[in-house]
Amino acid sequence: MKTYLTYDDVNIVPKFSEVLSRENVDLSTRFTKNTTLSIPIVSSPMDTVTEYKMAREMLDMGGVGVIHRFQSIENQAEQMKRVWRQWDSWYNIGGDKDRTDHTQVFEDWYKGVYHWNSPPTKSDYEDLHELLWFADEAQRDEDYWSKRPLCAAIGTTGDYLERAQELVKNGCNVLLIDVAHGHHKLVGDALEKIKNDIPRVEVVAGNIATREGAEFLLQSGADGIRVGIGNGSLCETRIRTGVGLPQVSTLLDVVTICDDFDVPCIADGGIRNIGDVCKGLGCGADSVMLGSLLSGTKESPGQIEKIGQWPNEKLFKKYRGSASRDSKGNDKNVEGNHKVVPYKGKVHRLLSDIKDGIRSSFSYVGANNLSEYHSKVEFVRVTQAGTIEAKPHLIRD
Repeated sequence: MKTYLTYDDVNIVPKFSEVLSRENVDLSTRFTKNTTLSIPIVSSPMDTVTEYKMAREMLDMGGVGVIHRFQSIENQAEQMKRVWRQWDSWYNIGGDKDRTDHTQVFEDWYKGVYHWNSPPTKSDYEDLHELLWFADEAQRDEDYWSKRPLCAAIGTTGDYLERAQELVKNGCNVLLIDVAHGHHKLVGDALEKIKNDIPRVEVVAGNIATREGAEFLLQSGADGIRVGIGNGSLCETRIRTGVGLPQVSTLLDVVTICDDFDVPCIADGGIRNIGDVCKGLGCGADSVMLGSLLSGTKESPGQIEKIGQWPNEKLFKKYRGSASRDSKGNDKNVEGNHKVVPYKGKVHRLLSDIKDGIRSSFSYVGANNLSEYHSKVEFVRVTQAGTIEAKPHLIRD
């Protein structure tokens, strides 16, 4: 029987370094075969993590946000459109209209498009001007968009092909097949169907946790592989089914087959801090997908909830797993949970912290870019005492 390790089981060994400045480290990577990122960060396609605001901020920071699929085709297509295109439906009511009309049009749009179907907050009104910053449609040539990944999630049953076609029509250039078990005939069939019917779009597929699963998706035409089963912060798959593998060993197994096919892989799940982001990249992943780390931010979907009374009130936002009872609305095949998380403010600050942490890790091992980082990272297994020692000594969980 094999022993599999996860992030808390290992640390990265420091190496001789000639990196003169962490600011000069190159964090660029590939998201798919032909799509690049400036930073190796992907936001998860969860309905409490990524809609157009998060995707837009990820794009602005050099990463990519995956618009979730738990909404109608029309709403998801509208979300995708907002990531690249100037939105002016409310703006076009004209300068001769009074403020009340502007507000009413905006509220009507918000209720029709926004996933939570609830009135906009004061913060949303303050952000109206941000809806107008996107690229001119005339710039949508092939080279321009090949450098800017616009990604949305789809399933493998029902209207998935119609959804894929509508998303691509509205600017999507990378589709992500978002299912819990990617080593499945339905995923292979969907991959082949999409690649045949929409050949110009790239497709990321997953999730898988074995070399065999990765090889299956790669042979079916995947342009990127999403790795990780049963390790999400709200995931109950291992508790309810006993299925899943610790992430470090899984990544070390899978990246070798991905390298053979020259296809990038995404480490998805199990990441609780910036150190885990670095370890995931150190295992050979080309990028990491984040859910819980980005939840509770201003750009994540949902309303801010206040708990307690002033001056002791605290702010929270909802965060839930895609297979949770709260998300599904029923008790069938539940493999996730939900909770409220502290409000974290703008995601830009979190992403900046993550970038700084990755740069520092590169410096510690003497790597100037991700390729060097992959080759230079060496892991050591640590004991439980070593895991405790790794935390600030005056902090107790």
